[in-house]
Amino acid sequence: MEAIESSGAMKIKLDNGQRRTLDPERYAHLDHGYAVTSHSSQGQTADRVLIHVDTDLAAKDLLNNRMAYVSVSRGQWDAQIFTNDRGALANALSRDVSHQSAYQPVQAIAPLVQEIAETHAPKHDFGQGIGMGLGM
Repeated sequence: MEAIESSGAMKIKLDNGQRRTLDPERYAHLDHGYAVTSHSSQGQTADRVLIHVDTDLAAKDLLNNRMAYVSVSRGQWDAQIFTNDRGALANALSRDVSHQSAYQPVQAIAPLVQEIAETHAPKHDFGQGIGMGLGM
């Protein structure tokens, strides 16, 4: 938007360089809109979110189940997805990009537990016993 006239008319400049003047009585539904990436929207909430998913995007790793969750969960009341290929949408947004740890917890902890047990083990093993007898 370039300017708002005293009459309320809005002067805008389009991406292609063209200029337009919008009459507020004819376009009473216009409101400000903001665009952010899915990554930068984490922790934010909006009343409505419009999500653009281009399944032909060169960086296909960006389209995955985490991006879908973060994007859709930002909208408090409404979330709408716009895409170039409805058939490819489910496949693109169902990609799981989770990485497993190099060690499973048991694999990581077991050697440490063994080392602690060996370090603190008594040098001599003294057995204990309780004896009971019946006196006659």
